[in-house]
Amino acid sequence: MAHSTRREFLRRLGIGAAALPFIGNLPSLGFANTVGRKQRLVVVFSPNGVVPTQFWPDEEGEAFMLKACLQPLEAFRQKMLVLHGVCDKVRGDGDNHMRGMGCLLTGVELFPGNIQGGSDTPAGWASGLSIDQEIKNFLQSRPETRTRFGSLEFGVVVPERADTWTRMVYAGPNKPIAPIDDPYQMFNKLYGQMKDQESLKSILDDVRQDLDKVAAVVSPEDRQLLVEHATFVREMEQELQSAAHQPLNHAVPELERGVKDENDNMPRISKMQIELMINSFVADFSRVATLQFTNSVGQARMRWLGVEDGHHDLSHKPDNDEEAQKKLVQINRWYCEQLAHLVSRLAETPEPGGGGSLLDNTLVIWTNELGKGNSHTLDDIPFVLVGNGLDFRMGRSVKYPKLPHNRLLLSLAHGFGHRLERFGNPNFCGDGPLPSLT
Repeated sequence: MAHSTRREFLRRLGIGAAALPFIGNLPSLGFANTVGRKQRLVVVFSPNGVVPTQFWPDEEGEAFMLKACLQPLEAFRQKMLVLHGVCDKVRGDGDNHMRGMGCLLTGVELFPGNIQGGSDTPAGWASGLSIDQEIKNFLQSRPETRTRFGSLEFGVVVPERADTWTRMVYAGPNKPIAPIDDPYQMFNKLYGQMKDQESLKSILDDVRQDLDKVAAVVSPEDRQLLVEHATFVREMEQELQSAAHQPLNHAVPELERGVKDENDNMPRISKMQIELMINSFVADFSRVATLQFTNSVGQARMRWLGVEDGHHDLSHKPDNDEEAQKKLVQINRWYCEQLAHLVSRLAETPEPGGGGSLLDNTLVIWTNELGKGNSHTLDDIPFVLVGNGLDFRMGRSVKYPKLPHNRLLLSLAHGFGHRLERFGNPNFCGDGPLPSLT
């Protein structure tokens, strides 16, 4: 069925627009973008650097061991690429936390500005778009890869304030995109029928008859997909209702200015956002997503791990502070556990209308604004890749001789068939994409 006839088909069948999120990816109706393979990219961010001795594998090649920070990914070691020696070479205005965040996905300098960081040079927003948005624009430019949203930006306890430390996604120069860190708001974005939290009403009440009409004319496979989709929405509604009426059983944490009071709910919010992301892929709402945990200089207090200290404060402690190092390993391991949960959900979710799982068609990247917190280095930025979405040669530890991360950004674009020659600052694009990925 041609896309131009979708409106006519819905009119003839008596289907309201509210049902479109449920039926927009059903292959037997001809609504799905089924030309070629669905490739996806997810970028996961956590802040303040890592503990190198407990993060990077000692070995290079296929026979590598995962240290404490990466052990939650052991089940996916054969689908991992651990890239050591990829460095953020971008300099200019701003401190390393600011440039580490603002240049992470853009690969280009920050504009001069009035946001004062830890250095003598204030700065503004990034002067170019981010690679996720570049890839999104490329996919949205073609009918066979165009999706409803193009990209989705998820957050977990991201400060309400807008500054260079809180934004890594850019639609263009001076155009930061704020992540949505409230699952209510993300659910509303995806389905467009949500009421406010106090008067939450099931969107399924409005579309159930329409879903029954569609179920009568689609294939058994699509009927099952429709049931699973509706079941997810019902369960998420119940989860959101439960969260809305659950009183806070703890004092509002004392955090840096602007951090919301959901600090102690980070594990729950993380799980909810991951479920929304998985469902958005099943429904083919987007093929590009980001998941940002807190922010550069983030001060999350992971009390559920027994860590009362702020993350950023801990990251400044010297290497010989064994207690601080132990806590930092716990924190990074927890972030890795969130990554492992996301990857597990992708791996166990079948690819709708195709073979294999979502993970077979998705590349997940876990990264950071710094290589190490107490030195503020922009060398050896953590880049851990999981999944077969871009057909890189996985199951390896790769060590590079301090190559610019712009070349990795180029590799991501090339993996989608977008043959950019330069991205970000052209001086750091060298000979093109990183060697040895494919």
